[in-house]
Amino acid sequence: MRTQTVTFAFPHSTYITWASDQVRKVLGQVLTVVACVLFCTHVASATAIIVLKSSDIAAYNQAITGFKATLPSGIVLSEYDLQGDLEKGRKLARKIRASDPALVFAVGLKAAKAAQLEIVDIPVVYAMVLDPAKYGFNTPNMTGILMEVPMERQLAVIRVLLPRLKHVGTLYDPSKTASLIEEAKRLLKPQGSEFVPIPIDSERDVPGALRSLLPSFDALWLVPDSSVLTDESLRFILNTALEEHVPVIGFSREFARSGALLCLSVNYSDIGRQAGQLTRRILDGHVSLPAKPLPPDRIELSLNRKTAKFLDIDIPRDLEEKADELY
Repeated sequence: MRTQTVTFAFPHSTYITWASDQVRKVLGQVLTVVACVLFCTHVASATAIIVLKSSDIAAYNQAITGFKATLPSGIVLSEYDLQGDLEKGRKLARKIRASDPALVFAVGLKAAKAAQLEIVDIPVVYAMVLDPAKYGFNTPNMTGILMEVPMERQLAVIRVLLPRLKHVGTLYDPSKTASLIEEAKRLLKPQGSEFVPIPIDSERDVPGALRSLLPSFDALWLVPDSSVLTDESLRFILNTALEEHVPVIGFSREFARSGALLCLSVNYSDIGRQAGQLTRRILDGHVSLPAKPLPPDRIELSLNRKTAKFLDIDIPRDLEEKADELY
C-alpha cells in the first residue's frame, strides 16, 4: 500500500500578524462598549442626595458625618454651604430643585427654611433645627429629626434624681417658648408638682426675676430660650442658683460641666445618623410623606457629682451608671 503525503501551505506570517491585530482591535472596541454600558447603567441607577447646610460649624458637620455613615453604596452625595446667608440658600435651593435629586438633607434653620421656600416637590429631611413647627416646617414634602428631648423622658429622669420635687421654676420668653411651657405644665400637674414659669422680655430681666423667685423653687429647669440664655446670663444663673442651694436642670452637657446638676441632651452625630436612617426608609418606600418629625431616639445623660455633693443630693447608683458624662 502506497502512502501519499499531503502538504498544506500556510499563509505568510505577515497576514497572520495583520489578522491578529484586527481581532485585538475588534475585541478592544467590544470591551469599550461593554464598559460604557456598565458605567452608564451605574450612573443611571445611582441615587443623588443633596446636603444643604446653614453654615460650616462643628455641630452641623457632626450631624452630616453621622448622616453619611448610614447611607448605602450607590449614593451620589453633593454638599452645599449657605454660609449663614438665607438668600444665597434660596438661590442654591432653586438650582438643587432644577437638578432633581432624590432627596435633600437640610442641616440647620436657614438651610431648612431655604428648602421649604424653594423646594416643594422633592423630599426634604431636616435636622439641627429647634422648634421646627414654629417655622412651618410641616409642608407635605418635609420631615426631620427633632432636637428637643421629649418632655416625658426628662420628667422621668428628674423624678428619679429628685423624688420629692414639689416646686419647679423656669424663665422664658412667651414669644419664643410658650408652647414648650404649656406642655410642661400639662405633664407636671398630674404628678403633684407645681410648675412656676416666669415670663421675661429679654436677658436684662434675668437677674431681678431670678433673685426674687429662687427661694421658692425646689429646682430650676432651663429651657432652650435665647432671650434667657446667653454666655453671660448662663454663668449668672448657675452661680446664683448654687448660692441659693437650688439644683439646675439643663439641656446641654456644657451646662453640667459648668455646674448644673442634671442635663439631658442630644448627640449631634446621632441626630445625623437618625436622619440618615429616615432617609433610607423614605428612598426604599417604607416611609411615605407627609410624615411627622421624629424625636431623638438616643438621649445623653450628664450628671455633676460635685454639685450633688454641695447640694446634699444623693445620686442613685443605677442612674449614675447610665450617665454618659460625669463631672
